[in-house]
Parts: sequence; C-alpha cells; structure tokens
Amino acid sequence: MDPSASQTTNPPVTQIRLLTLNCWGLVYISALRTPRLAEIGRQLALLDPPPDIVCLQECWAQADYRAIREATAAVLPHGKFYHSGAFGGGLALLSRWPIEASSMFRYPLNGRPTAFWRGDWYVGKGVACASVRFGPGQNDVIEVFNTHTHAPYERPPNDTYLCHRTAQAWEISKLLRAASLSGRLVVALGDFNMTPRSLTHRIITARTPLRDTWRVLHPESSLGTANDPVEKARGLPIPTAHFNLKVNGSTSDGVYNTWRWTKAAREKLKTDPCPVDPDSPDPRGKRLDYVFASTGPFPPDARNPSAPPRGWVVHSASVEMTQRHPQLNVSLSDHFAAMATLRFHEISPSSPNSVLDAQLLPPPDNDPESASLSLSDYDEILAMTHQYMAREIRQRYWRGIHFYASVLVWVGCLVAVWFSPRNFVAFILMLVASLGLTTGVVDGLLALLFFWSEIRALREFEWEIQTARALALSEHIGSQDPATKTD
Repeated sequence: MDPSASQTTNPPVTQIRLLTLNCWGLVYISALRTPRLAEIGRQLALLDPPPDIVCLQECWAQADYRAIREATAAVLPHGKFYHSGAFGGGLALLSRWPIEASSMFRYPLNGRPTAFWRGDWYVGKGVACASVRFGPGQNDVIEVFNTHTHAPYERPPNDTYLCHRTAQAWEISKLLRAASLSGRLVVALGDFNMTPRSLTHRIITARTPLRDTWRVLHPESSLGTANDPVEKARGLPIPTAHFNLKVNGSTSDGVYNTWRWTKAAREKLKTDPCPVDPDSPDPRGKRLDYVFASTGPFPPDARNPSAPPRGWVVHSASVEMTQRHPQLNVSLSDHFAAMATLRFHEISPSSPNSVLDAQLLPPPDNDPESASLSLSDYDEILAMTHQYMAREIRQRYWRGIHFYASVLVWVGCLVAVWFSPRNFVAFILMLVASLGLTTGVVDGLLALLFFWSEIRALREFEWEIQTARALALSEHIGSQDPATKTD
C-alpha cells in the first residue's frame, strides 16, 4: 500500500517539530542507563505538543531503543535503529510519519583504533539518513540527517581530533547540498560537538542552504562557554543558568545538568533533589546540539510569478528534556535536547510578520550567518590537514619499525632458547618473544591497513579543500572591480 495514500484525506502539514537528544546510553559505562533511557521515552511521549521527528544519539543498546519505541508508539509510530561499525553508531530515528528510505553513511575520517578506550573508531560514527513522507505531494518529504561527530577529547591547540571533526563537517555538508537539490525540506540534527560560528559550524552554514535554527531566532546568543576567547571578546557578563537555557540554547555542561556536578554533589541527590537557582552563574554551559533546516522561500511559481514568497521558516526553538528522573533525581542525560518548530509561511501584506517574513527575503550582503568560507578558512583547514597527516605518517613509520624489530627479537629469542642453560630462562625468552611478536604484528597491521587508509582519506580531503579554495579564489578575483585588477 502506498504510504501516502492514507494521508490524502488529511489536512496539509503546516508545522513540523524537530527534536534531537544525545541520550548518553553507553553500555557498561553510562550511569543508570536503563532507567534513564526508559524515562526519556516516557518524557518524549508527554511533550505537548509532541515532536514529529526525533533524532537520538548515543542510543547504543537495541533494548533501550525498543523501550523508547514502546513508550512513544502512540505519537511516534515509525522508527529506525541504525547499525554501523563493530558496536553500532548509536543513532536512531523516531517519526510521526512513514520512513520511505534510509541509509547509513560512515565518515572516512573517524577516530583511531589505537585510542580504543575512546571508542569512536569502533562504533563507526557517521550520518543516518532518512526520507520521511508527511504528505502526498512529490516534494512532501523531509530529508533527515542525524549525526554525532567525533568528541573533542583534547583541548586546543593540542586537539588532534579537530581535523576529524572538520572533515566530518565537510562530508555532511556535501550530503546536505546534494539533498537540497531535490527541492525538498532538508534537516540535519545531532550532537555536532562544535560551538556556534566555529570553523566546523561555518562549513555547514556556508556550504549548504541550511540555517542554524537557534541563531535564526537568537542571533546574539553565545559563541561558546563564558571562558572561550571568542566569547570573552564580546565583553558580556557570565550568563546565568536560566539565561543559558532560554537565550544561549546551552545543551551541554550547564549547572542544571546533574551529570556535570561533582561526585559528592551527586551523592546528595539520593535523598535531596538539590534544586538549582536559575540565577546561578553558568560559565561552562555551551551549545553542542543543533537543528539545521533548509528554511527560506520556495522557487517562484512560473504560473504565478507575482505570488508572494512562501516556504518553511523557523517559528520557535527551545531547550527541552531538562527535567530529572522522578525517582533518581538525576538528569535524564548528560545533554539536554534541542527542539525547533518549522512553519509553512507566506508573506501577507495585510498582516505582516517581521520575524517570519524576514526569513523569506534575501539575507543582507553582510549577514555573517550566510557568508561563504574565506580563503583564510581554507588555508586553516589545509594547515590542519597537513599537520595531522604528518603526524600519521610518523606514526605509520614508527609502528612499522616496531613490527620489524619485534620480528628480529622473536627470531633472536628462538635462537637463544637452543643455548639456554636453564628451563626458566627458556620460558622467559619464549614469553618475551610471544608478547613482542604479538604487539609487533598488531602495530604492523595498523601501519599497513589503518594508517595507509587514513592517509589516503586525508589526501582526498586535502584535494577537495584545495579545489574549493581555487574556486573561491577565482570567484574573489572575478568579483573585483575591473579597474583594480592587475595582470
């Protein structure tokens, strides 16, 4: 049966509510995982009005996903759990409407197997893609992209994973640009592990028609924590907990989230809810979770070129799922949810709406939210890529040396056993030979397979950036006043 057939008699959809949440559902690692994720499902079902599409990250266990599906079945009857990597990508989608198509795209650059305690490489992070039909029309489909980019385990300027997140932002921007050519509504949700107006954020907003829904309504919201240099330069006072939620859209590391408290403070929650004063200073709160959407006017109707602009616009944006578990007094996750409501809007001369109408009009030339990447941005990406590539080439070299050295030690120990005067000496020689060869073979395989694969992916990324920079340079030269050009 055609999934759109049952919708032909329904009124047209004029409002779409989108929600994203990092559930913090790491098996054996995340505290109180099972009761928290079960409560997440119950609270999603209680949201009023309920979301139409929910994107989840760090939902690793299928049992947790099924519990959330059961709790939300009445309002979100359709869903998809995505499989990727050795342990799964942790991505899931819930929807009010049918899912027509789905795929999973893995990032070419995604962590290192040597950092096994971090796990990013093993879970196969990527982009969960889905086509969700909300009406019978040809373009009554939402192209949904759900992602969780590499975590920033290290602090700048020593963040060696910044190159991974930058490459991942570049990859998802290519997917979003391609999807936007269909004329359908395109949305990207998830934990992007970036701050507003950072390089990775600008890659998405500059290279795609999608907009950061929060900054559409809150263009003066924070660009990071109160201690970030870019935020300090604005000279604003340290925000309060309430201000961070309502104006800055902080979804991570805020004082409202109990998982950011000290262990001693969390112990008190067993007997005392410990409410947070809304006026408490909140210097660490930041926004890592985003809802991007291809808002703006539809192409003009050739049959009625004088018709006023119409299309999807951002009606509201909010931070949700801030409540605590009713029995455990802990936050439902170490992130809060980000939610945005899109509305179908048409400019009406009789009842103008300056906020919504502005989204259907061309942005000003000096709008930083829609500005293209500069040549210095491309140079920064190239420098970052070259630095990281040099690191990986060195790693490959020394791990290869380790492999050959371990083989020599292994052969030497086997020869030494023949001349060993005592059994315990022979045992030690064989133990050293076995352990040395094992670690050497592992490093040899890493040098041969992983490091070569990553270096090749870096070279592809480098070529794409160089090509994009050349195009940007030619456009820059072409836009100059002819009188100022030189031979």
